Amino acid sequence: MKGALGLCIAALLLGFNVGCRSQPAAQRDRLQVVVTTGMIADVVQAVSGDRADVRGLMGPGIDPHLYKPTRTDIAFLSQADVVFYNGLLLEGKMTDALIRTANAGKKVVAVTEKIPEEFLLEPDAFAGHHDPHVWMDPTAWIKAVTVIEQTLREVDPGNSTTYEANATELRDNLERLDRYAQQVLESVPSDRRVLVTAHDAFNYFGRRYGYEVMGIQGISTESEAGVLDISRLVELLVSRRIPAVFVESTVSDRNIRALIDGARARGQEVAIGAELYSDAMGAPGTYEGTYIGMIDHNVTAIARALGGTAPERGFSGRLAADAVAGNS
Repeated sequence: MKGALGLCIAALLLGFNVGCRSQPAAQRDRLQVVVTTGMIADVVQAVSGDRADVRGLMGPGIDPHLYKPTRTDIAFLSQADVVFYNGLLLEGKMTDALIRTANAGKKVVAVTEKIPEEFLLEPDAFAGHHDPHVWMDPTAWIKAVTVIEQTLREVDPGNSTTYEANATELRDNLERLDRYAQQVLESVPSDRRVLVTAHDAFNYFGRRYGYEVMGIQGISTESEAGVLDISRLVELLVSRRIPAVFVESTVSDRNIRALIDGARARGQEVAIGAELYSDAMGAPGTYEGTYIGMIDHNVTAIARALGGTAPERGFSGRLAADAVAGNS
Protein backbone atom coordinates (compact mmCIF):
# COMPACT_ATOMS: atom_id res chain seq x y z
CA MET A 1 0.00 0.00 0.00
CA LYS A 2 2.26 2.76 -1.32
CA GLY A 3 1.41 5.95 0.52
CA ALA A 4 -2.27 5.07 0.23
CA LEU A 5 -3.35 7.51 2.92
CA GLY A 6 -1.46 10.34 1.27
CA LEU A 7 -3.03 9.53 -2.09
CA CYS A 8 -6.50 9.49 -0.53
CA ILE A 9 -5.95 12.91 1.01
CA ALA A 10 -4.67 14.27 -2.29
CA ALA A 11 -7.67 12.83 -4.11
CA LEU A 12 -10.06 14.43 -1.64
CA LEU A 13 -8.38 17.80 -2.00
CA LEU A 14 -8.28 17.57 -5.78
CA GLY A 15 -11.91 16.52 -5.85
CA PHE A 16 -12.97 19.51 -3.81
CA ASN A 17 -11.04 21.86 -6.09
CA VAL A 18 -12.53 20.84 -9.43
CA GLY A 19 -13.87 23.93 -11.12
CA CYS A 20 -13.08 26.19 -8.17
CA ARG A 21 -12.05 29.77 -8.72
CA SER A 22 -11.45 32.33 -6.01
CA GLN A 23 -13.57 35.18 -7.35
CA PRO A 24 -12.38 37.73 -4.78
CA ALA A 25 -8.83 37.36 -6.12
CA ALA A 26 -9.88 39.02 -9.37
CA GLN A 27 -11.30 41.92 -7.37
CA ARG A 28 -8.24 42.56 -5.19
CA ASP A 29 -4.84 43.96 -6.12
CA ARG A 30 -2.93 41.15 -4.41
CA LEU A 31 -3.56 37.47 -3.97
CA GLN A 32 -3.93 36.19 -0.43
CA VAL A 33 -1.77 33.06 -0.21
CA VAL A 34 -1.37 30.84 2.85
CA VAL A 35 1.34 28.17 3.03
CA THR A 36 2.39 25.63 5.62
CA THR A 37 6.21 25.55 5.76
CA GLY A 38 8.88 28.19 5.37
CA MET A 39 10.43 26.38 2.41
CA ILE A 40 7.16 26.73 0.50
CA ALA A 41 6.66 30.32 1.66
CA ASP A 42 10.04 31.34 0.30
CA VAL A 43 9.34 29.87 -3.13
CA VAL A 44 5.85 31.37 -3.31
CA GLN A 45 7.23 34.78 -2.35
CA ALA A 46 9.96 34.52 -4.99
CA VAL A 47 7.52 33.51 -7.73
CA SER A 48 4.74 35.94 -6.80
CA GLY A 49 6.98 38.93 -6.13
CA ASP A 50 4.83 41.89 -5.09
CA ARG A 51 1.66 40.37 -6.54
CA ALA A 52 0.70 38.41 -3.41
CA ASP A 53 0.55 38.58 0.36
CA VAL A 54 2.14 35.33 1.54
CA ARG A 55 1.50 34.05 5.06
CA GLY A 56 3.41 31.06 6.37
CA LEU A 57 1.88 29.13 9.25
CA MET A 58 5.09 27.49 10.51
CA GLY A 59 8.05 29.61 11.50
CA PRO A 60 11.71 28.72 12.12
CA GLY A 61 12.27 25.89 14.58
CA ILE A 62 8.75 24.53 14.09
CA ASP A 63 8.42 20.80 13.41
CA PRO A 64 5.84 20.25 10.62
CA HIS A 65 5.36 16.62 11.64
CA LEU A 66 3.92 17.76 14.97
CA TYR A 67 2.30 21.08 14.07
CA LYS A 68 -1.41 21.51 14.78
CA PRO A 69 -3.27 24.49 13.30
CA THR A 70 -4.42 27.19 15.70
CA ARG A 71 -7.71 29.08 15.53
CA THR A 72 -5.81 31.95 13.93
CA ASP A 73 -4.43 29.57 11.29
CA ILE A 74 -7.95 28.34 10.51
CA ALA A 75 -9.07 31.94 10.04
CA PHE A 76 -6.20 32.64 7.65
CA LEU A 77 -6.99 29.47 5.69
CA SER A 78 -10.61 30.56 5.34
CA GLN A 79 -9.57 33.94 3.90
CA ALA A 80 -6.99 32.63 1.41
CA ASP A 81 -7.28 32.63 -2.36
CA VAL A 82 -4.73 29.80 -2.55
CA VAL A 83 -3.28 27.41 0.03
CA PHE A 84 -0.03 25.54 -0.67
CA TYR A 85 1.15 22.61 1.42
CA ASN A 86 3.93 20.06 1.02
CA GLY A 87 1.88 16.87 0.99
CA LEU A 88 3.16 13.30 1.37
CA LEU A 89 1.82 13.47 4.95
CA LEU A 90 4.45 15.94 6.12
CA GLU A 91 1.71 18.06 7.70
CA GLY A 92 -0.12 15.01 9.05
CA LYS A 93 -1.81 16.84 11.91
CA MET A 94 -3.18 19.48 9.51
CA THR A 95 -4.99 17.01 7.25
CA ASP A 96 -8.49 17.72 8.58
CA ALA A 97 -8.00 21.48 8.36
CA LEU A 98 -6.74 21.26 4.77
CA ILE A 99 -9.65 19.08 3.70
CA ARG A 100 -12.17 21.43 5.33
CA THR A 101 -10.54 24.38 3.58
CA ALA A 102 -10.76 22.64 0.21
CA ASN A 103 -14.36 21.63 0.92
CA ALA A 104 -15.16 25.31 1.46
CA GLY A 105 -14.17 25.97 -2.16
CA LYS A 106 -10.60 27.17 -1.67
CA LYS A 107 -7.74 26.25 -3.99
CA VAL A 108 -5.59 23.86 -1.92
CA VAL A 109 -2.51 22.50 -3.68
CA ALA A 110 0.26 20.07 -2.71
CA VAL A 111 3.50 21.40 -4.16
CA THR A 112 4.79 17.83 -4.55
CA GLU A 113 1.91 16.74 -6.77
CA LYS A 114 3.96 16.78 -10.00
CA ILE A 115 6.84 14.72 -8.63
CA PRO A 116 6.65 11.27 -10.28
CA GLU A 117 5.97 8.41 -7.90
CA GLU A 118 9.05 6.58 -9.15
CA PHE A 119 11.18 9.49 -7.90
CA LEU A 120 9.78 9.27 -4.37
CA LEU A 121 11.60 7.27 -1.74
CA GLU A 122 9.86 4.77 0.51
CA PRO A 123 12.46 3.46 2.98
CA ASP A 124 11.56 0.39 5.00
CA ALA A 125 11.37 2.40 8.21
CA PHE A 126 8.68 4.66 6.77
CA ALA A 127 5.84 2.18 7.32
CA GLY A 128 4.58 2.16 3.73
CA HIS A 129 4.62 5.93 3.25
CA HIS A 130 6.74 8.05 0.97
CA ASP A 131 9.47 10.20 2.46
CA PRO A 132 8.08 13.78 2.39
CA HIS A 133 11.42 15.64 2.67
CA VAL A 134 11.76 16.20 -1.08
CA TRP A 135 13.03 19.80 -0.70
CA MET A 136 16.38 18.35 0.36
CA ASP A 137 17.05 17.69 -3.34
CA PRO A 138 17.02 21.02 -5.23
CA THR A 139 16.18 19.23 -8.49
CA ALA A 140 12.96 17.97 -6.89
CA TRP A 141 12.15 21.39 -5.47
CA ILE A 142 12.39 22.79 -8.99
CA LYS A 143 9.27 20.73 -9.73
CA ALA A 144 7.56 22.39 -6.76
CA VAL A 145 8.45 25.79 -8.23
CA THR A 146 6.64 24.80 -11.42
CA VAL A 147 3.52 23.68 -9.53
CA ILE A 148 3.44 27.00 -7.69
CA GLU A 149 3.98 28.97 -10.91
CA GLN A 150 1.22 27.13 -12.76
CA THR A 151 -1.23 27.54 -9.88
CA LEU A 152 -0.62 31.27 -9.54
CA ARG A 153 -0.98 31.76 -13.29
CA GLU A 154 -4.27 29.85 -13.22
CA VAL A 155 -5.72 31.78 -10.29
CA ASP A 156 -4.37 35.18 -11.39
CA PRO A 157 -3.90 35.11 -15.18
CA GLY A 158 -3.49 38.88 -15.33
CA ASN A 159 -0.06 38.55 -13.75
CA SER A 160 0.93 35.39 -15.60
CA THR A 161 3.96 36.98 -17.27
CA THR A 162 5.39 38.07 -13.92
CA TYR A 163 4.95 34.63 -12.38
CA GLU A 164 6.55 32.94 -15.38
CA ALA A 165 9.59 35.24 -15.38
CA ASN A 166 10.13 34.94 -11.62
CA ALA A 167 9.80 31.16 -11.70
CA THR A 168 12.26 30.87 -14.57
CA GLU A 169 14.83 32.93 -12.66
CA LEU A 170 14.33 30.85 -9.51
CA ARG A 171 14.70 27.56 -11.39
CA ASP A 172 17.97 28.83 -12.88
CA ASN A 173 19.25 29.73 -9.41
CA LEU A 174 18.32 26.31 -8.03
CA GLU A 175 20.17 24.61 -10.87
CA ARG A 176 23.25 26.68 -10.00
CA LEU A 177 22.85 25.75 -6.34
CA ASP A 178 22.68 22.08 -7.26
CA ARG A 179 25.91 22.35 -9.27
CA TYR A 180 27.62 24.02 -6.31
CA ALA A 181 26.41 21.26 -4.00
CA GLN A 182 27.73 18.56 -6.31
CA GLN A 183 31.13 20.24 -6.51
CA VAL A 184 31.76 20.80 -2.81
CA LEU A 185 30.24 17.52 -1.60
CA GLU A 186 32.42 15.57 -4.03
CA SER A 187 35.45 17.11 -2.30
CA VAL A 188 34.76 14.97 0.80
CA PRO A 189 36.84 11.75 0.81
CA SER A 190 34.62 8.91 -0.40
CA ASP A 191 34.99 6.87 2.80
CA ARG A 192 33.72 9.82 4.84
CA ARG A 193 30.56 10.47 2.86
CA VAL A 194 28.33 9.40 5.74
CA LEU A 195 25.76 11.85 7.07
CA VAL A 196 24.53 11.10 10.60
CA THR A 197 21.70 13.37 11.74
CA ALA A 198 19.04 13.57 14.42
CA HIS A 199 16.19 12.24 12.26
CA ASP A 200 15.65 10.75 8.84
CA ALA A 201 15.22 13.95 6.80
CA PHE A 202 18.17 13.74 4.41
CA ASN A 203 17.42 10.69 2.25
CA TYR A 204 16.80 12.70 -0.94
CA PHE A 205 19.92 14.75 -0.23
CA GLY A 206 21.95 11.56 0.21
CA ARG A 207 20.66 10.00 -2.98
CA ARG A 208 21.29 13.13 -5.03
CA TYR A 209 24.86 13.66 -3.83
CA GLY A 210 26.03 10.12 -3.16
CA TYR A 211 26.02 10.11 0.64
CA GLU A 212 25.07 7.34 3.03
CA VAL A 213 22.47 8.83 5.37
CA MET A 214 21.78 7.67 8.92
CA GLY A 215 19.04 9.28 11.02
CA ILE A 216 18.75 8.35 14.68
CA GLN A 217 14.99 8.82 14.58
CA GLY A 218 12.77 7.80 11.68
CA ILE A 219 10.80 9.80 9.13
CA SER A 220 8.79 11.54 11.85
CA THR A 221 10.24 13.23 14.89
CA GLU A 222 7.52 11.50 16.91
CA SER A 223 9.49 8.25 16.70
CA GLU A 224 11.97 7.37 19.43
CA ALA A 225 15.54 6.16 19.07
CA GLY A 226 16.35 2.96 20.91
CA VAL A 227 19.53 1.86 22.63
CA LEU A 228 20.25 -0.58 19.81
CA ASP A 229 19.93 2.19 17.21
CA ILE A 230 22.42 4.38 19.05
CA SER A 231 24.82 1.47 19.65
CA ARG A 232 24.70 0.57 15.95
CA LEU A 233 25.52 4.14 14.94
CA VAL A 234 28.34 4.38 17.47
CA GLU A 235 29.87 1.27 15.90
CA LEU A 236 29.55 2.88 12.46
CA LEU A 237 31.23 6.10 13.60
CA VAL A 238 34.13 4.23 15.17
CA SER A 239 34.67 1.67 12.40
CA ARG A 240 34.49 4.26 9.61
CA ARG A 241 36.35 6.98 11.54
CA ILE A 242 33.58 9.50 10.81
CA PRO A 243 34.73 12.87 12.18
CA ALA A 244 31.39 14.63 12.67
CA VAL A 245 27.67 14.22 13.22
CA PHE A 246 24.98 16.87 12.89
CA VAL A 247 22.16 18.29 14.97
CA GLU A 248 19.02 19.79 13.42
CA SER A 249 17.28 23.06 14.16
CA THR A 250 13.89 21.42 14.83
CA VAL A 251 15.02 18.30 16.73
CA SER A 252 16.51 17.84 20.21
CA ASP A 253 20.26 17.19 20.25
CA ARG A 254 19.95 14.63 23.09
CA ASN A 255 20.44 11.56 20.90
CA ILE A 256 23.29 13.14 18.93
CA ARG A 257 25.12 13.85 22.17
CA ALA A 258 24.56 10.23 23.23
CA LEU A 259 26.33 9.19 20.02
CA ILE A 260 29.27 11.46 20.77
CA ASP A 261 29.54 10.09 24.31
CA GLY A 262 29.38 6.52 23.00
CA ALA A 263 32.12 7.12 20.46
CA ARG A 264 34.29 8.86 23.07
CA ALA A 265 33.94 5.80 25.32
CA ARG A 266 35.35 3.79 22.41
CA GLY A 267 38.32 6.13 22.09
CA GLN A 268 37.15 8.28 19.18
CA GLU A 269 36.34 11.97 19.34
CA VAL A 270 33.39 12.95 17.14
CA ALA A 271 32.43 16.60 16.70
CA ILE A 272 29.06 18.21 16.10
CA GLY A 273 29.64 19.48 12.58
CA ALA A 274 27.00 22.20 12.65
CA GLU A 275 23.30 22.66 13.19
CA LEU A 276 21.58 21.71 9.94
CA TYR A 277 18.24 22.96 8.69
CA SER A 278 15.90 20.09 7.89
CA ASP A 279 12.18 20.66 8.50
CA ALA A 280 12.47 24.44 8.84
CA MET A 281 14.72 27.24 7.61
CA GLY A 282 16.72 29.81 9.55
CA ALA A 283 15.48 33.02 11.13
CA PRO A 284 13.36 35.38 8.99
CA GLY A 285 15.39 38.16 7.42
CA THR A 286 18.59 36.11 7.29
CA TYR A 287 20.12 34.41 4.27
CA GLU A 288 19.68 31.07 6.05
CA GLY A 289 15.99 31.96 6.34
CA THR A 290 15.60 31.42 2.58
CA TYR A 291 15.41 28.09 0.78
CA ILE A 292 18.64 28.70 -1.14
CA GLY A 293 20.38 29.86 2.04
CA MET A 294 19.15 26.82 3.93
CA ILE A 295 20.54 24.37 1.38
CA ASP A 296 23.73 26.41 0.95
CA HIS A 297 24.29 26.30 4.71
CA ASN A 298 23.71 22.55 4.90
CA VAL A 299 25.92 21.72 1.93
CA THR A 300 28.76 23.97 3.04
CA ALA A 301 28.63 22.80 6.66
CA ILE A 302 28.56 19.11 5.74
CA ALA A 303 31.45 19.39 3.29
CA ARG A 304 33.68 21.32 5.69
CA ALA A 305 32.92 19.11 8.72
CA LEU A 306 33.58 15.83 6.89
CA GLY A 307 36.94 16.86 5.44
CA GLY A 308 35.98 18.46 2.16
CA THR A 309 36.60 21.96 0.88
CA ALA A 310 33.97 24.67 0.55
CA PRO A 311 34.02 28.46 0.71
CA GLU A 312 33.45 29.65 4.28
CA ARG A 313 30.71 32.00 3.08
CA GLY A 314 29.15 29.40 0.81
CA PHE A 315 27.53 29.36 -2.61
CA SER A 316 26.82 33.06 -2.94
CA GLY A 317 29.15 34.51 -0.31
CA ARG A 318 26.21 35.31 1.97
CA LEU A 319 26.51 32.72 4.74
CA ALA A 320 27.12 34.15 8.19
CA ALA A 321 30.82 33.92 9.05
CA ASP A 322 30.23 31.45 11.89
CA ALA A 323 27.20 29.72 10.37
CA VAL A 324 28.96 26.49 9.46
CA ALA A 325 31.22 26.27 12.49
CA GLY A 326 30.69 23.13 14.51
CA ASN A 327 30.94 22.56 18.24
CA SER A 328 31.56 19.67 20.55
